[in-house]
Amino acid sequence: MSTAHAAPRMFDADISGRIFDLRLLKRLFAWLAPQKRRLLISTVLVMITAVLQVLLPVVLSLVVIDHLLMGTQQSGIPDLGLVAFTEGLAATFAVHPLVAACLLYGIIQLAIAVTGHWHRVTLADAVIDGLADLRRAVFAHLARLPASFWDRVAVGRVTTRVTNDVESLYDLLRGLGALVGELVPFFVALSIMLAVDAKLTLALLAFAPVLAGFTFAFRLLSRELYRRARQSLSLLNQQLQENLSGLTVVQLHGREDENLARYTATNTRHRRNETRGMRLETLYGAINDSLGSLALALVLWLGGLAVFEDALTLGAVVLFTRYIDMLFSPIVALGEQYNQLFRAMASGERIFQALDWREPMTEPAVPAPLPARLEGAIRIEGLTFAYPGGEPVLEDISLTVPAGSTLALVGPTGSGKSTLVRLLPRLYEVPAAAIFIDDIDVNAIPSRELRRRIGIVLQDFHVFSGSILDNITLNDPAIDRQRAIAAAENVGANGFIEALPQGYDTPLAERGRNLSQGQRQLLAFARVLAADPEILILDEATASIDPESERLIQQALTRLTSNRTSIIIAHRLATVTDADAVAVLVNGRIEAAGVHADLIERSPTYARLHSMQFQEL
Repeated sequence: MSTAHAAPRMFDADISGRIFDLRLLKRLFAWLAPQKRRLLISTVLVMITAVLQVLLPVVLSLVVIDHLLMGTQQSGIPDLGLVAFTEGLAATFAVHPLVAACLLYGIIQLAIAVTGHWHRVTLADAVIDGLADLRRAVFAHLARLPASFWDRVAVGRVTTRVTNDVESLYDLLRGLGALVGELVPFFVALSIMLAVDAKLTLALLAFAPVLAGFTFAFRLLSRELYRRARQSLSLLNQQLQENLSGLTVVQLHGREDENLARYTATNTRHRRNETRGMRLETLYGAINDSLGSLALALVLWLGGLAVFEDALTLGAVVLFTRYIDMLFSPIVALGEQYNQLFRAMASGERIFQALDWREPMTEPAVPAPLPARLEGAIRIEGLTFAYPGGEPVLEDISLTVPAGSTLALVGPTGSGKSTLVRLLPRLYEVPAAAIFIDDIDVNAIPSRELRRRIGIVLQDFHVFSGSILDNITLNDPAIDRQRAIAAAENVGANGFIEALPQGYDTPLAERGRNLSQGQRQLLAFARVLAADPEILILDEATASIDPESERLIQQALTRLTSNRTSIIIAHRLATVTDADAVAVLVNGRIEAAGVHADLIERSPTYARLHSMQFQEL
């Protein structure tokens, strides 16, 4: 299927390269819709802060310098009622007008601090809550993607996207808020500057296209560098996770130096990309500072000449020097924050690509009605299956497993046994009319409901963070402590659990390192038994345990499979001989099926496997 090959691209750093994507921003703000009240308050606050920031230089230039110090009556600076307010303040508190002006300046400065802080806190609260909902949605979506997806995507790279990319969206929204805070004073200050001296204002604006040109040029240069840096960081995380999770294998095969060399090469490439980006960003900042200094020199030159000619007041020149930052700040801010905004926008694009991914796993439009408990009869008819883009691994499989009986699957490695048992709970898309449970096509049963009825014990038992009890119940409220303990007792796990310092409340180390392989397998049996499924699947469940643990499991198997349909991928002779029927798979086909005694005569593969195990015994 063509869609199957596109899956890994969802987590590549193959991004559009746009610093602003209106479609993406629209989707992002949709997630922030529940926070619209706080976002509205934050927007109002940032506008109030911006207006106050524009008023502050007017108080200094008009009120203090021109009106009070120079005694100028016609300053040319818009009054905005500040002179009258200052005089009224002086009269009210019986102080000198200069003291009142300084008091007004301090009040405005304090108001800027209060509204600015209130704006940042309100925005942060809204964004953090909104992104928490988004992070949960991404987690839930990825958790529902089928096994066919995860077969082709590196978990380490996915982890980078879910953690780092969602966090980067906070930088994006914070950067957008900062830009809004720069644009409002820009337009207000520009209006005042044009009213005071249009020619000087236009002369200053001549720097804008130069600054914008440098910004655009650096954008083009830095885009590829930061794209490569993001890719190399993702690869670093993947290599680190793989090396640590497989550390025992690495050490046993003496591959530490080789893995270190591979990691070092990737790390060097990442460092080179980051260094180049940092140097480019530093150079950009230096050019911005130089252009700002040239603009200031222009104001002092032209403004100073105008003062000598009585065309401008001293306060107006001071006003222009204070407004230079506001005039160029949006361009400078965009340039300084470009790399951050670009990476954040790219992160948002990848996050929403993740949410948009749909692995072709069909759910029934009208689910088949199911009884409270299935009988568990399994029928497989002409099943042929291939992984996406590959050759068939199962061909024309037909089997019948009566309710309550046990079927053993045997065959050499790679014969398709594990694939077959993973199709029963629809971990992969199942062809229509190929697998039936109680004469119901599994495609007519919702996948979550189907998996609730089927218990699987995998060869590699996964241990989650938490206690032993948590790992048995998987935090299912329907499984209480007594039920979990009863399940552990039934499979013979209670003995070693009670011997632990905290019993069932003993916390498990990462990957269950404080348990033996056999103990982890017994815990897996307790987990599936506590769920009480109608159908049981054991995928090489006894292949990696010691004889004592195997004895306990063999005893538990009789109780576990009693009156329960069971399919066991078996390498152990005792399991095979106790099964009601045995199917031999070779190269994805059934070579023979029957009971143990018949297969010794009819199946060369079974006879060879039996002979090998007999010799081992």
